Amino acid sequence: MNLIKRELEDYRVLLRGVPSLVVSLFIVSVIMMNLLANKEFVSLKYFALDCGFLLSWVSFLCMDMICKRFGGKAAAKISILAMFVNLCACLIFKLASLAPGKWGEFYSTGMEEVNDGLNATFGGAWYVVVGSSIAMVLAALTNSAINMAVAKRVKDDGYGSFAARSFISTFIAQFVDNLTFATIVSYHFFGWTAAQVLVCSLTGAVAELLCEVVFSPVGYKVSNNWKKDNVGAQYLKYAEEAAGK
Repeated sequence: MNLIKRELEDYRVLLRGVPSLVVSLFIVSVIMMNLLANKEFVSLKYFALDCGFLLSWVSFLCMDMICKRFGGKAAAKISILAMFVNLCACLIFKLASLAPGKWGEFYSTGMEEVNDGLNATFGGAWYVVVGSSIAMVLAALTNSAINMAVAKRVKDDGYGSFAARSFISTFIAQFVDNLTFATIVSYHFFGWTAAQVLVCSLTGAVAELLCEVVFSPVGYKVSNNWKKDNVGAQYLKYAEEAAGK
């Protein structure tokens, strides 16, 4: 019981410290990328990306920014919160898909198949929700742990340090994300071979890493401004005192 109280208090102080815009972007990107994952972006035999790829880099960049200023534990906690909100959103989407009314697109086309397709898309399959949730949590924990591990071995606090932490942790965590989802969902339900699971997970991680490379200077500048403006000082002090107990 005391552990639960401590964790809830930690969340309370953390959410008061991390800028609300970043938390909002994080949560919105997780919800949107899981919804957009229903549509293919690229689909080749050994290279596959869904439209969730367009936003997956946002959540990882947010994690890297939070890691730099608040630490790996804080980034993992925000990731778990985002996944919880995503599950709530999935439940609302499911209930909406079961509602008896018609989607607006039905009245434009007059086709019942369109209405059924939208219900299926927003309702989602249970195995896709489970697979994406497990994959996201494992990837978030991996990203946070590796980011902080690399930080301990890099001396300077410049962009080179941020880039090393971000690129290494993002690539490995994205691979874990892709591999977990592909193993749970694509292999068992979509008929992928083991070779496709492995290779597509790897090539997808490379593509997602490229997005991180492009936008990492923005993340570095923002996290540096947080430090300059003493953003999150209350949480950092709280975390330090809690670690000393």
